[in-house]
Amino acid sequence: MTFILNFLSLGIPFSVALLIASLGEMFNQRAGIFNLGCEGIMAMGAFLGMLIPYSIGRGADVPGIYNYLGLLVATGVGALLGLFFAMVVVTFRAPQGIAGIGLQMFGVGTAGTLFRHFVGGTQSIPGINRAPIPFLADIPVLGPLFFNHNPLVYVAFFLVPIAWYVLFKTPWGLRVRAVGTHPRAADSIGIQVNKVRFQALALGGALAGLAGAYLSLCQAKMFSDEIIAGRGFIAVALVYFGHWNPVKIMGGALLFSLAQALQLAIQGLGIDFPYEFLVMLPYVLVILVLTLSRKAQHMGPTALGKPFNREMRT
Repeated sequence: MTFILNFLSLGIPFSVALLIASLGEMFNQRAGIFNLGCEGIMAMGAFLGMLIPYSIGRGADVPGIYNYLGLLVATGVGALLGLFFAMVVVTFRAPQGIAGIGLQMFGVGTAGTLFRHFVGGTQSIPGINRAPIPFLADIPVLGPLFFNHNPLVYVAFFLVPIAWYVLFKTPWGLRVRAVGTHPRAADSIGIQVNKVRFQALALGGALAGLAGAYLSLCQAKMFSDEIIAGRGFIAVALVYFGHWNPVKIMGGALLFSLAQALQLAIQGLGIDFPYEFLVMLPYVLVILVLTLSRKAQHMGPTALGKPFNREMRT
């Protein structure tokens, strides 16, 4: 029983970075843009998120406030990188796959370079600690499992119904889905396709930056070159796995994070088993699920990955 509780309590916070980044990528893809640069934006968010409290928060009267300032800076820079990516792929209509890989390399490389310049080496920070919900956290079994987490854990899961409502119940969400499904028809009724895509990419970038800051401020409480560890690419895959639906994406994020938590829990038991295979488990699981998920091929935005040029018929 203790093993199961430890396994589940690890899985929930592990899912947060994936969930936030995947929700942002969902808006990107719903608008017709395939952003492989999510990993780079997360890396920049992770670095800037920890740099603020590390550089100006030490010795301050209220050091905790700089953690949240770090979250805001990471989110803002993520939005700017999303707009930069939008300029490249929407305005200049560059190939989205190549541009995304370029953004990934730029973000990871820049974050690592700035980290070595301003910090120099691995440095821990106090970060943002757990915030138990009064009364609910005292419930046996369920309390520690669901109501004794970092504040950003609650925010991440609260974003799921918000994202669902925005996407399916608001005029802006309808415009996003329209430009990702049939941009020429959307343009014919007065929707500014490029403007909507810029907005969706800014939102997706902001959420990716926030996801990266969660890793450095809340989970690891430090920054390293490998802190993202492929989560940006997994987030892109989870959108496909979740059929571009926030609720299903949340399920995919939990599935991956529980696999990650399982390999850590098994290692903690001291079982004589090559740990490299356990580390591979979450990534192999994602590949397997995506391979078997054939239905998603016919459910995605039909204009995904296709640049829009209103002066051309195709």
